[in-house]
Amino acid sequence: MALKFYWYPKCGTCRKAKKWLDDHQVDYEAIHIVENPPTLTELEQFYKSSGLEIKKFFNTSGKKYRELGLKDKVKTASEEELLELLAGDGMLIKRPILTDGERVTVGFNEEEFTKTWL
Repeated sequence: MALKFYWYPKCGTCRKAKKWLDDHQVDYEAIHIVENPPTLTELEQFYKSSGLEIKKFFNTSGKKYRELGLKDKVKTASEEELLELLAGDGMLIKRPILTDGERVTVGFNEEEFTKTWL
């Protein structure tokens, strides 16, 4: 199965990750995270599979995150509320997200990509 690569083409980090995947000839399906964001169910699965804290799924440097004042809300909201927020707006999601259905990486770290996807 090809990996699912949720990305935003205007994002520099996403472009670096895409270049890494292409350079290493990793097969993937590119999915525009704003036009086709992951569903609530998919996000919940990513979160549980990743072993990461839910706040790691938020694009904390994004304009939308700041506009909505999520810095404090992320600390107090329930897991369900946070997943619903993420599912409601692809711009809130840290990107790229790469998954094979079992493993998940969030953001781009070359060492992590090498360890997980090669």
